[in-house]
Amino acid sequence: MNKSYDVIYVGNYTKDTIITPDGTRAVDGGGMNYAAHVGARLGIKAAVITRLAKEDDHVVNVITDSGIDCYPFYSENSTLMTLEYKTRNPDERNLYVKAVAGTIYADFLNGYTSKVIAVSPSIRGEIEPLFFSKIRQQMDVALAADVQGYIRVLNGETLTYQPWPEMQMTLQNIDYLKSDAVEAAFLTGEKDIEKAAQVYAEMGAKEIILTHAEGVLIFAENKYYHYPWHAQSMDGRSGRGDTCMGSYVAKRISMPPKEAGKWAAAATSLKVERLGVFNRSIPEVEAFIQKYYQD
Repeated sequence: MNKSYDVIYVGNYTKDTIITPDGTRAVDGGGMNYAAHVGARLGIKAAVITRLAKEDDHVVNVITDSGIDCYPFYSENSTLMTLEYKTRNPDERNLYVKAVAGTIYADFLNGYTSKVIAVSPSIRGEIEPLFFSKIRQQMDVALAADVQGYIRVLNGETLTYQPWPEMQMTLQNIDYLKSDAVEAAFLTGEKDIEKAAQVYAEMGAKEIILTHAEGVLIFAENKYYHYPWHAQSMDGRSGRGDTCMGSYVAKRISMPPKEAGKWAAAATSLKVERLGVFNRSIPEVEAFIQKYYQD
């Protein structure tokens, strides 16, 4: 019998070293980790499919202790990533990788069904190339993807942006596409975020979640919705985009794009104030929306 979820979050765990002007810290990372925690906190039934080393099994326990079903596939290594922020701008960072956990395949999801499958890879090759088309054949589901795991390519130990040859083929399968402004400019040639979102949509992505230093743009049903961040600090800047996508797809199940965008902006603003995964309550997010995002 299939296990059924609201959202299955997919991606490798990353053992992160985060370097900022305030110092160096070790954090349990991975896009699926940030995304699943915010989804679960916002009340959905969430699951995680991930790869990691057995020695990092504490991460699985933390995820399951948070009420999220976790299905780990063990590898020789976890993905070991260093994120270096030389300035206070969260869009400006250098990324280094010393080991990778391996590839996630569509058949890892055999036996599970979901309303949404949200894929948050860190590096190209982490998700098999035909993942989305295979999932489409397996189940009727909304698909979300973060472009970061498709344009980041490992060159030695350094992650660099490289063109994404399969972008148009992939985006035709994507319902919710997450990108930041730097990635959007690289992939679309447009520094104007509205124009960049339009390019993504013309390639087939139905809704765009585009984060930038000042806030998030939601482009859906040919309408633009802009929401500024209202964070009191940027102590937890790592995981910003993952939290934004995770919360948007969680609320999008029951809300139109405009309202889901408010929840995503509020949850992400609250998350970046604290290092680690989102750990606020629904009433806190609701109060934040009332304060900052009333029409």
